[in-house]
Parts: sequence; C-alpha cells; structure tokens
Amino acid sequence: MMKGHQPSRPVLVALRGLGLGDLLTAVPALRALRRAFPEHRVALAAPAALAGLLPLIGAVDELLDVSGAGPVPCHAPDVAVNLHGAGPQSTAALLRTRPGRLLTHAHPLLPGTPGPPWDPGAHEVTRWCAMLGWHGVPADPADLSLTAPVSEVRGHVVVHPGAAYPARRWPPERFAEVVAALTRSGHRVLLTGGPAERPLAGEVAALARDRGATRTEVVAGRTDVAELAALVGAARLVICGDTGVAHLATALGTPSVVIFGPVSPALWGPSGRAAHIALWAGRSGDPHGDVPGEGLLEIGVADVLAAATGLLARAGEETDPVTVTLCEDGPLLVRGPFTIVTRDGRAVGPGRSTVALCRCGRSRVKPFCDGSHKAAGFRAPGEPAADA
Repeated sequence: MMKGHQPSRPVLVALRGLGLGDLLTAVPALRALRRAFPEHRVALAAPAALAGLLPLIGAVDELLDVSGAGPVPCHAPDVAVNLHGAGPQSTAALLRTRPGRLLTHAHPLLPGTPGPPWDPGAHEVTRWCAMLGWHGVPADPADLSLTAPVSEVRGHVVVHPGAAYPARRWPPERFAEVVAALTRSGHRVLLTGGPAERPLAGEVAALARDRGATRTEVVAGRTDVAELAALVGAARLVICGDTGVAHLATALGTPSVVIFGPVSPALWGPSGRAAHIALWAGRSGDPHGDVPGEGLLEIGVADVLAAATGLLARAGEETDPVTVTLCEDGPLLVRGPFTIVTRDGRAVGPGRSTVALCRCGRSRVKPFCDGSHKAAGFRAPGEPAADA
C-alpha cells in the first residue's frame, strides 16, 4: 500500500520515473493494466510535474512523485510493474516494495525474476506492450491517443527547440530560419519549452526577428504540462527535435515534423502515422552527448521547411472553407483560415478568423477596412440604406 494510505482496493504500482515522452510511450501499457486489473487502485510512480496528464490518460488513480529508478513509496502492493527500464536498478526498487506479483523484463543479475529478455531494437511503445503480453496482459500499441484540453488559441504552429541533451538539439539558428519562414507565410508561431528552456526559446525568437519574423511568441516556461497539451492539440503543426513534445503531438493527432539526431525514429519515432514526418540522416550515436550529433547537423533548414509546408498544405485541405461576403456599399467580409499576401509577397495578418477588407481605397490600414468608406457614402456592414 502507499505510505500513509489505507486502500480499500488492492494496489497496482507502475514505475515510470522519467520524462514527458517516456510517459506518453507507456500509455498503451498503462491502459492495458487498467483493463486487466479493474478492481485495483493504479498508482503511477513518476515525476509530479506530469500529474496534469493523468486525466487525459484515464488509466491512473494516483501519482507517486518519483524521479529516476526509485525508491518507490509503496509497501506490499498486490502487483508491481516495471515500465521504467531494463533493470536491475528499477526492478530491484520494485522488489523492495515486496509486491505480491512483479511484471518486468528478465535480467541476468536477478535470475529469480521471470520475464522476457530485453530487446534493444524494440520501439519504445511496443517494448512495454510486449513485456505485458509475455506476462499474460494483452496490450494494444496503437492505443496512444489523448483528447486535448480546450485551448483559447488555435491555428498556430508550435516550435519546440529544446531537448534533454545537446546531442538531440538542432541548432537555434536553424530553428530561427524556420520560424522566420513560417511567419513570412502568415503563420503565428509559439515557441514552447520548460522553465529551463526559456532562454533557448528566447534566443530562437530573437534570431528569428533578426531574420524578419513577426508573429512569434515565447511561451516556454509559462505552461504546465496540461496547458502545453492544450497548445499542441490546438496547433496546425508541431516542429521539434527528439523530445517529449513529439510524442504529445502523436498522441493528440497534431501533424508534426520531428528532427532526429543520434537515435533512430524506428526506436522512438511516431509509429506509422501519416501526419507525422520523422527526419533522420541515418547516423546513430550517443543520445546523451554534450554536442549535437553529426547526423542531426546534416538535416538542413530546407529539409524541415519542405516537410512542414507539405503537412500544412495537407492540413489546409481539411480545414473549414474560406467564405467571402460582399457588403453592398461596404467592405468585403472574409471568414475562415486564410493569409493575405501583398504584391511584393509579404504576408500580412490577419491574426483572426474574420476580417473586413477595404473596397473603396480610402482605408489608412489597407488592406483592412478602418470605416473610412462611410465618409465616401458607403455603409457599414449590416447598416440599412439611406432610402430604406
């Protein structure tokens, strides 16, 4: 049982004391455990910062604040499940809770603990489903989807330049080039990240402004995990490296371009979903290295923009149509997802889904209407004619 807690139901504790992406790749396994043990109270041993995702996952009753492989603050659970790693540390931490039953991988240093062998070539999602299957718990690796919280902003592009280690961080100058190109095409860009990544996001924003970016906002360090999920779920596209936000985009069904470095997307990439593009140069290396991987640097700005443009075009085909209403003696009312481009190819606004466009040529804020048409005898939209 959990320390200080007297449960009325048997307890199942699952250890996954890692980050955002690690938790999201374990969602199918957690849901399988919920189905297999419906009478149990399911406790997840994971960092407290991830608690906001539990309502979206829908398989966990309680979070035990654990970072790393333990210790796990739970005594004598009925079932303990190692969703953390190959062992032996994580397996030993769960054994110390004295569980009635332990579901884990086998490890040569723990010969008395049954389980399947660890497969270093398995995708992270299927790894845990396969382990549970070996123990008689069926799990569906495709059961990844989450429903996004409601967001007040929509239609933006999320760019997430951070990653846990420098080996997986694409250079900020390249992210800035991508951001600038997106804003020139009329897209609003939100730069996301944790509190420690706010300086990096700010650097990318400043470099992008130097390259002509306009509609850019740094929200890194200003969102908890649930608010980040809302922003990702409401986005038209996510562009990021091999990090947790990539898995959030997959779970929420938001199209994504994921820039991989020393780790193959066959191990950690989006699993066979057409709305996600994984860019990888084919070079493996140390994912915990302190310099960007060689393969990561082989991926250029043009590669990312080509992938992003294709996904945005595909998403545009699925959005609501643009409608134009001609107001007699007044402006044009345009509604829907659209971008206005001047003769020199510069994108302007609009930053909202409905605008009035000047038709008389008098507006001082062209192409938008400022009401000056009324001085020339035109009417405001909806205003009756003078002889009506």
